[in-house]
Parts: sequence; C-alpha cells; structure tokens
Amino acid sequence: MTDDGFREFVATRGLALSRMAYLVTGDHALAEDLVQETLVKVAARWRKLTKEGDPEPYVRKVLINQLRTWRRPRRLAFVPTADLPEPSPSTDESAQTELKIALLRALNVLGRKQRIVLYLRFYEDLTESAVAAELGCSIGTVKRHTHDALKRLRQVAPQLLEMEVRS
Repeated sequence: MTDDGFREFVATRGLALSRMAYLVTGDHALAEDLVQETLVKVAARWRKLTKEGDPEPYVRKVLINQLRTWRRPRRLAFVPTADLPEPSPSTDESAQTELKIALLRALNVLGRKQRIVLYLRFYEDLTESAVAAELGCSIGTVKRHTHDALKRLRQVAPQLLEMEVRS
C-alpha cells in the first residue's frame, strides 16, 4: 500500500496541526489524541483529498469537527489567576517565556470557538472568508468571535499589551 504523500504531509504539517490542537485544547495529551484521531480519519480519504487539491484545509476542518464531537472530560492546562509573578528583566528568553505563559492562561479563558477563530485568523493568517468556510459559518460570525475574543483577552490579560511593547 502506498501512502501517496501522506507521510510527507504529516512530517511537514504535523507540528502545525499539533500546535493548533494544543492552542485550542490547552493540554498536550488532549492535543496529541486530537491530532491522532484526525490523521486516522484523514488517512482513509487521503488519495481522494490529494486529487482534489490542497488537503490542509480539509485536515484542519476534520480536526475542528473532531474537537466539537469529543465526549472526553476537558481540563485546563493552566488555571487562570489574578496573581501573576513579577516580570524579571534578566533576559529576553525569560520575557518571552513569561509572555507565552500569560498568553496561554488568557487563551484558556476563551471559549473553544473563539480560540479556533483566533488561531486560524492570526496564526495561520487566513482571511475571514477562509475561516468562515473552514468552520461552516458566516463571515459575520467569524468577525464576532474575533472581536469578542480580543476584547476578552484585553480584559483578562492587559499585561500582554505591555509585554508586547517592551519586547
């Protein structure tokens, strides 16, 4: 049995899929499970997908649909807290780590759909219409989720704006 580029796709885009899964679940183990289940489903249709063009949007859509239909218990990797450690001006690396931790805590406050929309819009750099097509919703819904998510992030983590300016 030939894989027709499936292994190559997983090797080149697997990390991006894992990153997306982690950012929308907030948990490494859940993200790994989500990616594995997604790839199992995609592998069965791989030949047809590659004949139709770029399979990546379909793979992301399967991942999102898998997440929507999961019946597993969810837990947050980080518990949001009002008491954040004081920033240490020691190194750039510590500032970047601090920024990442604050961002992950803030993202865990958002709903799943908001995290997915933010990931697709700002990390994958998709247009609003491309996100709407992948999620099967209207452009207005994407705009609303983006607006609400960014507003909530500004409320729960104003230090992200300060950190961005300092970095």
